[in-house]
Amino acid sequence: MKTIQISKFGIENLKITEAQKPMPGPHEVLIKVEAASLNFLDLMVINGDYNPKLPLPHIPCSDGAGVVESIGDKVSLWKSGDRVTTQFIQKWISGTKTIEMLSSRTGLEYPGVLSEYICVHEAALIQTPAALSSQEASTLPIAGLTAWSGLIEYAGIKPGQTVLTQGTGGVSIFALQLAKAAGVRVIATSSSDAKLEKLRAFGADEVINYIKTPDWHLEAKRLTNGTGVDAILDVAGTETLTKSIYAVRHDGFIGLVGNLSGAVVPFNIYDTIPNNANIRGVSVGSLEYFKNFVRAIDVVKLKPVIDSIFSIDKIAEAYRYMQSNAFIGKIVISID
Repeated sequence: MKTIQISKFGIENLKITEAQKPMPGPHEVLIKVEAASLNFLDLMVINGDYNPKLPLPHIPCSDGAGVVESIGDKVSLWKSGDRVTTQFIQKWISGTKTIEMLSSRTGLEYPGVLSEYICVHEAALIQTPAALSSQEASTLPIAGLTAWSGLIEYAGIKPGQTVLTQGTGGVSIFALQLAKAAGVRVIATSSSDAKLEKLRAFGADEVINYIKTPDWHLEAKRLTNGTGVDAILDVAGTETLTKSIYAVRHDGFIGLVGNLSGAVVPFNIYDTIPNNANIRGVSVGSLEYFKNFVRAIDVVKLKPVIDSIFSIDKIAEAYRYMQSNAFIGKIVISID
């Protein structure tokens, strides 16, 4: 079978290799992978930024979807022909995430999904929503579930509230879609007027160009009559978190999702304490949350936004495109 591996760090070192088709263990499912979607986490892994000591060679990419080919002799949850989507933290079934669970991340501690066939424990899969293709479903495990966990499970957004989204990456687009489906007003930010028009087309009620309006937090306050927004998923870190704190309402929610502009954030805690801002990390979600998310997808008929689909032999080109930050939504790899 074909598989993508890195034997040393760097996008230029992604290579298609031939490997033996795996055999499922007693509780494992053999999946014919049809699609994978890319995340900035993958770039960090491939470039050696996330874990410079990652054992190599390594199969990257955390999010995939496909069809069950065969099952181990003790598998009871799945059968051949079932359409399934992977869970990022494979041992996080429900409840609070633990350190032990973090040792089971697809594409990190466990091999990634950029192979024609992969074996996964039967409990670490979700049934693909009936209305979604494998290409669409492959966008759900990290970006989609992170947006769901942050806004729905943690922030508990309600109709009539206001959410602020940052940029046009996968998490932010999913957050916009979920907020609108929940009857929530959305203020969207981007550095590009062209992208802001796309965000309006996806349902954003107000848009802010943060290059033209560097004090976008003040504009968000103005657009909410001085109150501030109810929830923000902060994807950039260093350059945005302090302004997110100023933009959120008293007792509002800020989900720390990414570090696109860096991970070190100096801010004055006295600006945070009086505002009672609720700040927490949002790292995807449990399989229980994933099931909740999928049920919502079926009800509201949510369709993931896919910017482009690359063939597996164009994998380096796909990651370079992600690095350019020119995309909107998700970048998908077709493996079928």
